[in-house]
Amino acid sequence: MRTSALRALRRPILSTLKTSSPVARFALVPRLNTTGFSTTATFYNPTNSSSIPSRSNRSKQFTTDGLRVTIRTEPEWLTFDNLFLRDSCTCPKCLHPSTQQKLFATTDIPYDVTPKDVKIHEDGSVEVEWIKDINCEPWNNEPHRSIYSREWMNRYSKQKTRRAGHNDPARKLWNRGKMEKNVSFIDYEDYMKDEDKLWEAVLALSQYGLVFLKNCPKDEKAIEGMVERIGELKNTFYGHTWNVKSIKDSKNIAYTSLNLGHHMDLLYFESPPGLQFLHSLQNTTTGGSSIFADSFLAAEKVRIDSPSLFRSLCKFPVTYHYENDGHHYHYSRPVVVEDPYSEKFPRSISHVNWAPPFQAHFEGDVGMSESGAWREWVTAAKQFAGYIDEEDAQFELRLEEGMCAIFFNRRILHSRRAFDPASGDRWLKGAYVDIDAFYSKYRVLGERQIQKKKELEEASKPEYNVY
Repeated sequence: MRTSALRALRRPILSTLKTSSPVARFALVPRLNTTGFSTTATFYNPTNSSSIPSRSNRSKQFTTDGLRVTIRTEPEWLTFDNLFLRDSCTCPKCLHPSTQQKLFATTDIPYDVTPKDVKIHEDGSVEVEWIKDINCEPWNNEPHRSIYSREWMNRYSKQKTRRAGHNDPARKLWNRGKMEKNVSFIDYEDYMKDEDKLWEAVLALSQYGLVFLKNCPKDEKAIEGMVERIGELKNTFYGHTWNVKSIKDSKNIAYTSLNLGHHMDLLYFESPPGLQFLHSLQNTTTGGSSIFADSFLAAEKVRIDSPSLFRSLCKFPVTYHYENDGHHYHYSRPVVVEDPYSEKFPRSISHVNWAPPFQAHFEGDVGMSESGAWREWVTAAKQFAGYIDEEDAQFELRLEEGMCAIFFNRRILHSRRAFDPASGDRWLKGAYVDIDAFYSKYRVLGERQIQKKKELEEASKPEYNVY
């Protein structure tokens, strides 16, 4: 019954794709944009004769109001705004060969820059000759030529593929059961010496936000090398690295033996650290196990169960501060921050902010008007906290000596159970890395993995002897 219903639903959709033309169902052709500079390709049905490029235009392979080019997969036509295409030139005159930085500004390009001629090369790349171009070399009358690879044309002709491979790894939400099945424990030596193992750690971090190293040296300097495999140490008023110990008259609740609730670090900074490392050097006390939870899962549950409360978490500001020991840090931010440029619907969550131990007094509308925004936020925060506190949401383990936890500070909530300082010693060494350094490593290693895969595929192709 279900299959029949699906087939019935598909028929009217597929019928619009039928055409007597031997070409593919849809083509990409240029359309004049009179309201702005759109760089996204537009789909047209070739059964509509008015949408098919004329034979004369097809022989030229471009139009005066935009670039039109066939990329060997005819009849796909890709439309770009002239100014966008000229701005994307990577020739040595436009992009410095050594620094890989632009040698002109977008605002230098004439508004009416136009392709004079377009050539399609055998490898699918496109060469464009420009008129009304940047007057960067008045003594040089030669027209400027730009070359765009086939891969570049395919990627930048569509909005959804333009950001692919940058900051949008495939995140995987998790609860305790899922983390128990997928948790990564990577040997320290492998992590430090094997690039494939480093990629395994970086990939696990991008997906789950949490990974563990095992068999780490019991050397307080070892954490520096672990951090630098991914990025530079982030210096704060705690130093490049810092100790987590129970200290009498401590200036931070983390440096006590008390129960430490779910939180994220340094939310009173304008730019909190992206990654946190916690290296266990000593742990012989009773109690003190570590607990981790996925804040993105809790936020998504609120979004699904109570959309209006989710919006409150995205809007109402919470103030965090650290005012102690000669320091005064202060910053306000909402609990949930969505990616404003996300192509997904609903939008992807960029990061979460949750650190009750470091909250200051609220500075937003806290009941002084009839808006009810404050009470709504409290209701939303209670629901969010309830999801975090569920036993099934928490992954708990004891950080034994020689283990190191690495986690996303803007996604993974961490906490610690109380411990008895008289029962033994507990010493963790901590460090931070900025999220930009992590994503740089993620992209570089990801590109190398793609290249390795291509090389293996080439090497595995059979060789034929020609007689």
